[in-house]
Amino acid sequence: METLELPLLVGAALVILSIVVSPLANRFGAPILLVFLAIGMLVGQDGPGGVEFNDFNAAYEIGSIALAVILFSGGLGTSVAAIKKCWGPAVVLATFGVLLTAGVVGLVIWLLGVPLFNAFLLGSVIGSTDAAATFLLLRNRGVQLRGRVMETIVVESGLNDPMAIFLTIVFVGLVDSGADRLSWDVLQTFAMQLGIGGVAGIVGGLGLAWLLDRLPLETGLYAVLALAGALALFVGVQLAGGSGYLTVYLAGIVLMHSLSDIKRTELEHTHNSLAWLSQIIMFLMLGLLVTPSELGTVAAGAGVVAFLLMLVARPIAVAICLAPFRFTWRERLFIAWVGLRGAVPIFLAIIPVISSGPIEVPFFNIVFIVVVASLACQGWTIPWLARCLNLVSRS
Repeated sequence: METLELPLLVGAALVILSIVVSPLANRFGAPILLVFLAIGMLVGQDGPGGVEFNDFNAAYEIGSIALAVILFSGGLGTSVAAIKKCWGPAVVLATFGVLLTAGVVGLVIWLLGVPLFNAFLLGSVIGSTDAAATFLLLRNRGVQLRGRVMETIVVESGLNDPMAIFLTIVFVGLVDSGADRLSWDVLQTFAMQLGIGGVAGIVGGLGLAWLLDRLPLETGLYAVLALAGALALFVGVQLAGGSGYLTVYLAGIVLMHSLSDIKRTELEHTHNSLAWLSQIIMFLMLGLLVTPSELGTVAAGAGVVAFLLMLVARPIAVAICLAPFRFTWRERLFIAWVGLRGAVPIFLAIIPVISSGPIEVPFFNIVFIVVVASLACQGWTIPWLARCLNLVSRS
């Protein structure tokens, strides 16, 4: 009978190693999430560790829970004041921005000979940004941005994951079914997901706040109750056909805004740690899942996609979405460049692989390379660009 001792020991050792080497990564200005991926790859089947892990279904289940925890923590860390400051541009970027990014990438790839819905599927998977990576880079390098730039980036990234997830699921269905056109049912499904997810997030956040403020619990149990409530909301909304990811993010925002100061502080500290643990587990797992020896066959194509994403699609989407708002050209350029890709695109790339359609592992490998390229190229240059564009606060 197999036991959990050895896998648990290996997992704990990897988490410890990831945390121990993180200061070294910060010292060299390396994106810390990239380090977690690298450790996972080194332990994987092509690395010195030689651990075989190719269960995409298990990776999807684990990734779903980890992503829900990360988004809930992101909501807890997003203040209502920040949302009021930038809700217009952030919402536009999180919706139309993702659509435009996916559309530009998909259109160009389609012109290069890839089937239409396959091309738009790839654009959808890599459509969302990861503000956690950007925020960590700026904070660790001591960079504080002026104006509402940072708030816009953070709020956008918290809101744009549901859009990318929805588009991915839509195009996975179209590719798997062999359909040749979109239908109005897609828009209805999208409206239902956002509607259910949004209402459940606000109501659920208020309900959790009411419960936490009235129960006389031991210190530490408030954060546990909040997490259990968030996961219950996530699963319930997913089963009801809504966007559970949008729900947990909004629930976190509403909950944090409605709580007393003492309980708010407890939740901030506890869930920040849980979000870190979830990100480490997610990136280590995704690093284990990829087979480095297979990346060479798709490297050229992935390089083209990464180029399109960073230098064409994202800048076009930002320029169009921010045109109605009062941002300087320096701020727009910076927001366009800091569209870092993180765990979400790699996680979304698992969905078409485990579905019944024609998409196979090379698709996952392409997305993996695109994310690594984004973390490396954009991640290393963000603090430098902020200073060059004179966006760093002097206070």
